[in-house]
Amino acid sequence: VEQLRALQPDVVAVVAYGRILPQKVLDTVPNGFINIHASLLPQYRGSAPYQWAVLDGLTETGVSAQFMVRQMDAGDVVGVRKTSIAPNETAGELLDRLAVLGADLLSDTLNKFAANALTPTVQDESKVTMAPMLDKSMCPIDFTKTAQQVHNQVRGLHPWPVATAQIGGNCFKIHSTVIVDNPTAAPAGTILGLTKTGLQIACSEDAVEIRILQAEGGKRMAAPDYFRGHPLEI
Repeated sequence: VEQLRALQPDVVAVVAYGRILPQKVLDTVPNGFINIHASLLPQYRGSAPYQWAVLDGLTETGVSAQFMVRQMDAGDVVGVRKTSIAPNETAGELLDRLAVLGADLLSDTLNKFAANALTPTVQDESKVTMAPMLDKSMCPIDFTKTAQQVHNQVRGLHPWPVATAQIGGNCFKIHSTVIVDNPTAAPAGTILGLTKTGLQIACSEDAVEIRILQAEGGKRMAAPDYFRGHPLEI
């Protein structure tokens, strides 16, 4: 607090800071703290916004600039940048793009602040959704879900904590999947076959093809390469 007071900043920029700033800190800068948040507020307030956007199967997200208040991610919004989410894009890949968007938004926002040209917008509390912290309890894949839900889980939990699946009695980290049509009536969880590109497993609707996986204690491998050396009974 004393260091901030001594600096006498016009404004403070905050990016990827994992705690709620105390009011005594916020009070040191009369013009406020501007935070860059990786969602289109008021959607996905919290610590894992871009991951939940992928987990929920959104096709669009973005970054928001907002004045910080004591409540998490609840301050007035002063700028946004939007971007589409690709069908096979992982949360980690999305973050790389959001970082670039966020840097551009922060630069633009600070220039507008310097020109006294910011136009704050109060967040609509009726549209608030939350993005709680991820944990490893979310990793196990339930193949009784649809292929789209399983695919979103794999994408949203990558690069951490990474989805997992039990296959042939062994546990694997699942790093990459694609959705495939499943015209059969095979029960969810049935191994449909090993193709040149991956291992296909039935879901409640359609199927997923596991492209890249990792056995316990092993390295990431293309699924066909792994199962050629470790044949499955199908």
